[in-house]
Amino acid sequence: MNTKFKTVSSSNISISQLMLPSHTNFSGKIHGGFILSLLDQIAFACASKFSGNYCVTASVDTVNFLRPIEVGELVTMKAKVNYVGKSSMIIGIRVEAENIQTGVVNHCNSSYFTMVAKDENGNKALVPGLILSNVEEVRRFQNCLKQIALKKQSDAQKNSIDFGSIESIMSSNLYNVKLDLK
Repeated sequence: MNTKFKTVSSSNISISQLMLPSHTNFSGKIHGGFILSLLDQIAFACASKFSGNYCVTASVDTVNFLRPIEVGELVTMKAKVNYVGKSSMIIGIRVEAENIQTGVVNHCNSSYFTMVAKDENGNKALVPGLILSNVEEVRRFQNCLKQIALKKQSDAQKNSIDFGSIESIMSSNLYNVKLDLK
């Protein structure tokens, strides 16, 4: 175990960016892929700042798009470390969009990225322990423990559940699928 500890607040990072027409999808809203790219950047910055190492994205655990983001809004992303393992960290990110003319701010997205610290040789590196300083930080840490347990349970179930033969799937009325094998 690492004997160095850091506070959650030492990982805090935020970025803001004005949403431009070049960031839109075909419906005129900000493209989700553009937001995902920004999320990955801030997760990297947060994890690297906390760990003092280069970090890679191990998984994108949750991305909840709560409302669309409009052209001309100022998007602010706030990230912090919610959980640490030996070399991994779960980064929580909150995305808010502000209408800069009215000042109205809306919560648009919540995301959780698992990042892994790497040393100069590309091997996993130990990360500092996490000091939880208030009830909210404890709640976020506990939620990560639940998330990890659910992921492990889901992985175990994928390996043990028999989803049936192709014939049983095709004869069922439960699925909207048509078999057309060549």
